[in-house]
Amino acid sequence: MLSTLICLSLPCSAEERKVQKRIQPVYPELARRMHLGGVVRISATVAADGSVTEVKTISGNKMLSLAAEEAVKKWKFVAGESQSTVNIDVNFDVTN
Repeated sequence: MLSTLICLSLPCSAEERKVQKRIQPVYPELARRMHLGGVVRISATVAADGSVTEVKTISGNKMLSLAAEEAVKKWKFVAGESQSTVNIDVNFDVTN
């Protein structure tokens, strides 16, 4: 019970809440032309039913963060007992 309370107050890792459906972000064309890449870290609030209810960029390139947020909003996680917060790293690789 205590671990559940801690999980609600602190971000849980993505491994603790399995992803059921992952949507890849659309690489912003301007960022691609400028050869911008890297990791955008997103904090996502996941409802008990597995839907993403809120996203917020923690770190990463501002030009890439909107695309990362839009993609993560469409993710679906395995249903759980309660709402949780997960941190997700979205990698933008300019070579792909």
